[in-house]
Amino acid sequence: MINLYTKNINGIWFGVAYSGEKVFATAFSFNEENANRSLLNSVPFNVPFQFIKSSEFAEHVLNLIKKVYDGKGITGHVSLATEHLSSYTKKIIQTVSLIPLGYVTSYGSVANAAGGSPRAVGRVMAMNPFAPIVPCHRVVSSDFTLGGYGGGYGNGLAVKLAFLKRERQGYTTKREIPVDGKKLQVFPVEFVLREAEKRKE
Repeated sequence: MINLYTKNINGIWFGVAYSGEKVFATAFSFNEENANRSLLNSVPFNVPFQFIKSSEFAEHVLNLIKKVYDGKGITGHVSLATEHLSSYTKKIIQTVSLIPLGYVTSYGSVANAAGGSPRAVGRVMAMNPFAPIVPCHRVVSSDFTLGGYGGGYGNGLAVKLAFLKRERQGYTTKREIPVDGKKLQVFPVEFVLREAEKRKE
């Protein structure tokens, strides 16, 4: 049985779908209906589910989601249920999970580190069941424009840009993150914010 739980925190609906202490999906949205829809779209079709009022574990996960949403680093760990996902999707999710707070990477960089094409990475990110814990908002186009974003509510790109503004840490140089013998290049989020400002002018 998968439990679904949503809660309004400061005007944003946060949600989690879980069984035991394994998370099948997370969500955030401007309204409860969209948060529930996002959770239901991400859980396996053949598993029964129920809406619950609350639990200690659900509150713990929502606290983590809220911290990511607020642009804060998170401590602690939750186990993500990925057994029903394809091996390629799992690889992309694992790779994107390595992008540190204050940095972004490109669809191409993820593809170079994990395999496939930038377009294939984009497809996985569009269906990411664990946003924003798996930070797909930190994956952008190679020219540091935003690319796409379907998470949250309303204008997806505005939501993505707001995420990145909250995550700025003042870093100035790129880094390389080891990924199974390869390297994932990450860049300060300020690169994206500067590009966004230029395009507004």
